[in-house]
Amino acid sequence: MTVLGILGGSGVYDMAGLRNPEWRRIDSPFGETSDEFLFGVLDGLEVVFVPRHGRGHAHSPSSINYRANIDALKRVGVTDILSLSACGSLREDLPPGHFVVVDQFIDRTFAREKSFFGEGLVAHVSMAQPTCNRLADIAYDCAQQAGFPIRKGGTYLAMEGPQFSSLAESNLYRSWGCDVIGMTNMPEAKLAREAEICYVTVAMVTDFDCWHPDHDHVQVADIVRVLFDNAAKAKALVAMIAPRLKADRPVPCPSGCDRALEHALITSPTVRSAEMVAKLDAVAGRVLAG
Repeated sequence: MTVLGILGGSGVYDMAGLRNPEWRRIDSPFGETSDEFLFGVLDGLEVVFVPRHGRGHAHSPSSINYRANIDALKRVGVTDILSLSACGSLREDLPPGHFVVVDQFIDRTFAREKSFFGEGLVAHVSMAQPTCNRLADIAYDCAQQAGFPIRKGGTYLAMEGPQFSSLAESNLYRSWGCDVIGMTNMPEAKLAREAEICYVTVAMVTDFDCWHPDHDHVQVADIVRVLFDNAAKAKALVAMIAPRLKADRPVPCPSGCDRALEHALITSPTVRSAEMVAKLDAVAGRVLAG
């Protein structure tokens, strides 16, 4: 059964149109989640919404407990994650208001816990193809159908923040061929892969990063207007994606997302930490039970 997890970024703090909506706190051995989770049904599909920054935007990108969020989503049965993320543009042809279905990441964060695994239970998952092609195709098709300006494929540079880039950094990231820049999709995508949950990011451009000659002339009011316009479109996009997911979920996942841990555990069963095994009952239970 498909259960869709939605990670809402800046401007997306709830999800309208859900039947039987209910906010519930989900416990995780990795600490407290960003907020309560919003459970409901959208066009017959079970949905779990997470306000990534908390309602009211209480958490900075560095203080978000990404591990707790992903672990808790796994515990409530989420099979697919749609990440909605505000971002800056590193390309002239991706102006404010455009969406990008991200398929690659460069991780420049440094102050966050990036793995469920570690001392006592080591694992290495592949991040060569970090997103789910099936989810990407559905998100792109639905956005096109809605008439939203969207590009399929792009590299998301994840920076630590909370400050924005210097001009030198912005130009460096452009020279690397990055398309958009944001602060929240790492280690989120890595953790979703470790939890064997299909994951895709729809990045929503709010403004050009500081490389752009017009950057200093942009007013905060303009950015906020684009932010909330993007949020409204994102909610409409979710409403279109839901029936597609309900009707179309091949098992196993063609991209291998639900088998990411198949050969990833390195630590011998005889020396694995019992405490780590207990904490990973949801994330890695499928392979630890074997």
